[in-house]
Amino acid sequence: MRPSKIDVGAPVLAGIGLGANLGNARATLDAAIEALALLIDSTLRATSAIYRSAPIDSSGPDYLNAVVLLDTRLAPYTLLAELQRIELAHGRERPYRNAPRTLDLDLLFYGEQRIATPTLVVPHPRLHKRAFVLRPLAELVPALMIPGHGSVTELLTALAEQRADKLSR
Repeated sequence: MRPSKIDVGAPVLAGIGLGANLGNARATLDAAIEALALLIDSTLRATSAIYRSAPIDSSGPDYLNAVVLLDTRLAPYTLLAELQRIELAHGRERPYRNAPRTLDLDLLFYGEQRIATPTLVVPHPRLHKRAFVLRPLAELVPALMIPGHGSVTELLTALAEQRADKLSR
């Protein structure tokens, strides 16, 4: 069931991290980006290139990753529910922590808000430690400040050893 309109006032800039390493990962990312562009009360502002990265704290084939920026009026928990709905539509299963996946959608940030509940932590708790998120994010908004951590560009310099290869679009 799709949510009804939930207006949080002026649109908020939200960052969504996309990842997949099972099935046709590229097609899945493309379909997920299309689904994000169709979200109620949201406008797709920008989409990064796709990056290839090795699994971290996991196994399986390399991941394909991207970042999408949305201007949204959806409340953070409603946006999270929509992300989970899109994941399920693409066969997402959660057999164990960090399992390989058909699609992973993470709410990276929601404006400048800090949220820490059992259901949602924003900014994403590992955002500042993952080059496969920071590289595509730096492509879109290099000066973005991650609350509590610093700028995307500064954070990325500390992760030079992490591989995240930009693929052609």
